[in-house]
Amino acid sequence: MTDVPGLEAWFVTGSQHLYGQDALKLVELHSASMGAALSASSRIPVKIVTKPVVTDGESIERLCLDANSSPNCVGLITWMHTFSPARMWIGGLRSLAKPYLHLHTQFNEELPWATIDMDFMNLNQSAHGDREFGFIASRMRLSRKVVVGSWRDANVHSEIEAWTRAACAWHDAQQLKIARLGDNMRNVAVTEGDKVDAQIKLRYSVNGYGIGELMERMHQVTEGEVEKLTAEYDETYTVAEPLRPNGCQRKALQEAARIEIGLRHFLADTGARAFTDTFEDLHGLTQLPGIAVQRLMADGYGFAAEGDWKTAALVRAMKVMSHGLKGGTSFMEDYTYHLKDGGQVLGAHMLEICPSITGDKPSAEIHPLSIGGKGDPVRLVFTASVGRAVNASIIDMGNRFRLVANQVSLVQPREPLPKLPVARAIWTPEPNLKTAATAWILAGGSHHTGLSQTLTIEHLRDFAEISGMECLVIDRDTKITNFINELKWNDVYYHLARGVS
Repeated sequence: MTDVPGLEAWFVTGSQHLYGQDALKLVELHSASMGAALSASSRIPVKIVTKPVVTDGESIERLCLDANSSPNCVGLITWMHTFSPARMWIGGLRSLAKPYLHLHTQFNEELPWATIDMDFMNLNQSAHGDREFGFIASRMRLSRKVVVGSWRDANVHSEIEAWTRAACAWHDAQQLKIARLGDNMRNVAVTEGDKVDAQIKLRYSVNGYGIGELMERMHQVTEGEVEKLTAEYDETYTVAEPLRPNGCQRKALQEAARIEIGLRHFLADTGARAFTDTFEDLHGLTQLPGIAVQRLMADGYGFAAEGDWKTAALVRAMKVMSHGLKGGTSFMEDYTYHLKDGGQVLGAHMLEICPSITGDKPSAEIHPLSIGGKGDPVRLVFTASVGRAVNASIIDMGNRFRLVANQVSLVQPREPLPKLPVARAIWTPEPNLKTAATAWILAGGSHHTGLSQTLTIEHLRDFAEISGMECLVIDRDTKITNFINELKWNDVYYHLARGVS
């Protein structure tokens, strides 16, 4: 569903002919060894493809254009082995439409103190070759990530891993379609936004559909398909008594299965990998989709409620970035607080929290829902597993998109929640609830978020940098006076940046 295993990043080494063919042969050998080691790293989720060493402007531009047209290349990892005059790179970098990471390293980890001579110095001069390359990128005002250290080092692999995951999410966004079943929840501001601007800047397209599009697929679902899926529910979850075979509300479970099958057909037919719905537009449905949405998220689809397409896109991006990592990612909403003992947040939604964030076996239950005006919906009920997590929101600031991310710690409830029949997560935000909530509100962060147990702030910061979004981080070091100043400085920067060339 995320297609990450088929993606690749190209490892590109720069040099020149000044030092002769023997030197270039060593450059090729070193480059191949380094590329193979990076590709073999268990941390990096994509294949690293080592490209031939580039030594002139024509080969550089040709490689960048090839990267642009490659359907599997998510970006470049660049390294200047010797001294690669940066004017050679202008045409290629100007043409490059994919992100790149600048790896500042050298083949040898240690100086050969007893044997070092000028031949060694001429060959192993990344220390100033990469500075030359860094200058031209800064002069051209290009966005990139710079990673410094030995190519063998696990920390370097970790930084490259974060960037490649962000590049995969950006690659996915280039073709991402988001389907909106119904419009935005009426009179709500933060979940709205400029869909045209989003497609220009963030690449994904947002398209509206009537609920009848879903109903049409549901009417085509056979009873055999419904029975097969309800049997899967019975086997996978702890099913509440009324929903079991011969239970008094078994038909509600069957209808939930019909909704899920219809949704899967609808998403397949439209090519959408993220979607929204709204409880204000359920015409023809007997219940608000609950378990269907939860299971689709678990399969990698992005989702947000009430027409919030920006959060649906963010959840999809976070799903792609977290491919293969332990833990889950879900649509989330800050719901209510525990204000004592430093403060905690109880996050939930009416129905739609992804079961990937729990290690427990969810229970399939049916309970009344006080909004929507429909029948009692079926949902999976569970509590999120404990551990570190990030909670993030994308908002439209008018002249830019802003990503707000908060480092949090998921915790167990202090007491049982016997009367709360929804999936939920409880967390302590960094540095504390008072500071985190103040900063979040000052930044305009939404009540809808994407929560991930697998990603770090670095993943989200890299994704924001690649996609050209502003990024505001709330963590243990956040101080409100500094945060207010950052907001003011960013406003000035994004206003002036439009005129910088």
